[in-house]
This record gives sequence, C-alpha cells and structure tokens, in this order.
Amino acid sequence: MEGESCGICGGDGRIGNSFGLTTRCPSCHGTGRKGDGASGMRDVTKTKASHHRPTNKAAAEAKPQWPVTFEGVRLATEVRDSALGPPEVKARLIREIIEYEETHGSCTKTFQKKIQKQVRPKQG
Repeated sequence: MEGESCGICGGDGRIGNSFGLTTRCPSCHGTGRKGDGASGMRDVTKTKASHHRPTNKAAAEAKPQWPVTFEGVRLATEVRDSALGPPEVKARLIREIIEYEETHGSCTKTFQKKIQKQVRPKQG
C-alpha cells in the first residue's frame, strides 16, 4: 500500500480547482502516495464550546439554588426578607426568578415589577 499512487491527486500531490489554483492534496498531504506518513488516525480534537460541557449528567442537570445575575440576586433577597407569608410562597417566587434567569439571561424590568408587585403589600 505504501507504493500506490493517491487516488485523489493521481500521484501528483497537488490538486487544482476551477479557478486555476492548485494546492496540496488533502488526502496524501502532497506526497502523491496512498497512506504515506498517515497512521490511519484522524485528529478529532474537540474545539466547540459545547464539547467542553461536564460529562457528568448529575452535574449538567444540577439547577442553581440561587439567582446568579445582579438583578436576580437583589430580587430574590427582597423576596426572602419580605413578610410575604409562608416559606413555600417565597420558595416558589425564588424558583420563578431562577427559571426566568435561565431562559432569558437576566431579569428584565417588567419581570422585576411583576415579582415586586407580589412581594410588596398593597398600599391604600
């Protein structure tokens, strides 16, 4: 197999395109021979950011227990420190803040007003 000509470039080591440009053959890397210098291994280096996610499913599926953005932390702290009522209601609102952050990236002004309306007692 070492002496056979490359099937892509025909043993020339170079290939041309329709614009008249030539370049080194990607199959034989310019040697003109099949399998010359190649060990049969391909570079499969993972270069995308998505490839670097944790492989542990438990770690990947772990939900944050507290908001991570400045607005979310401020809002959740306000909910936690309020005299809203049962802890279940506070926990539900904090979970809602966390989920909103996960889907939208941060807490918008409209969302903040919606939560604050539920936390602050009605005036008047």
